Amino acid sequence: MINLRQVPQLWRRLDVTVRDLSLGLLLLTVSLLPALHRHGTQLGGVPARPSDALAALTAALEFLPLAVRRRWPIVCLALVSLGFAVDQLRGYHLPAGVALLIALLSGGAHLERHRLATALLFSAAYVPLAVTLFRLGSGEPPSEFVTFYLVLVLAWGSGAWLRSTRAAEAERRRRVAEDIRVSERTLIARELHDIVTHHVTAMVVQVEAARYLTASPDRLDQTLATVAETGRRSITDLRHLLDLLNPDHGTEVRTPTIGRLITLVEQTRRAGQPVEFTEEGTPAEPTGSSDLVAYRVVQEALTNALKYAHGSRTSVQVQHGEKEINVKVDTDGSGSQARGPGGSGRGLAGLRERVDLLGGDFSAGPRPGGGFLVRARIPAGSPS
Repeated sequence: MINLRQVPQLWRRLDVTVRDLSLGLLLLTVSLLPALHRHGTQLGGVPARPSDALAALTAALEFLPLAVRRRWPIVCLALVSLGFAVDQLRGYHLPAGVALLIALLSGGAHLERHRLATALLFSAAYVPLAVTLFRLGSGEPPSEFVTFYLVLVLAWGSGAWLRSTRAAEAERRRRVAEDIRVSERTLIARELHDIVTHHVTAMVVQVEAARYLTASPDRLDQTLATVAETGRRSITDLRHLLDLLNPDHGTEVRTPTIGRLITLVEQTRRAGQPVEFTEEGTPAEPTGSSDLVAYRVVQEALTNALKYAHGSRTSVQVQHGEKEINVKVDTDGSGSQARGPGGSGRGLAGLRERVDLLGGDFSAGPRPGGGFLVRARIPAGSPS
């Protein structure tokens, strides 16, 4: 048996023509009820005529075209208007005015092309109908025809308003979807930049240093082992990032946390950069995006230190407060620029955007007397 809760879903699965045909058949049945005869729409004063076979055909001509009101709105409007004209000229006065209003509403809402021409054409066709009904009638005032025409215009205008509202909503959803796609691409580009730049810079610096260690096999072996470890870590991080692009991936995608900073510092030290690391306080729970952003600030600052001040003493200070994380990375600038990959300028700019998005403060620039200083205040507990 069909569950009653499934009926709306099954109804929506039906073809739109079948659903609209159901509406037309319902209205046709109601219009043929004897109790409603001569109690329908009456435009002008044409004397009422008893119902006959032509009246039934006229009713069918008015209501059954509603089946195509959304698929072929202009065909529906033409047939319903013809049926309405016969109904009024013959004096059946069926309750068919509602069909004309529905056809006009659907035309305004669903007609794709030649909308203005259609409106003008049907308006022009209304004039001879109104004149004929006025002459055949019993002296109804012309204002009645004007009022009825304004009702028809209102129905068409309501459909046009619905159409414009749907179009505006579709455009809004398109813009939202595009903004989401751009945001996702930007996030992935930033993550790729942070992961690849840091690991590759460390590997390049270590390989360059290995060229001068051929006379010291132990140190050379240690350096190459560090390069291999850095490469493996880079591959692991890239795999985790690529999981973001796979909607069918069943495992949780891991992101670097503030707790992994010591690993990052040790990797930088093995690349030949003396780093002092201090951490104060306890991370707030939950830290959300703040945790990742703090990690990326330290990562980018250490990457730049390797690139542009290789061998300089670098100080990393991370302070956890109840409501924020403060990061300070200070490089004294006593080293030399490594022969690593050139910078694109995206790293610091991306960090500034990330911190600003969380409502924090970010600054990066040369310090007096030489060196480079990066500071960030990141509100904690931000949603991820």
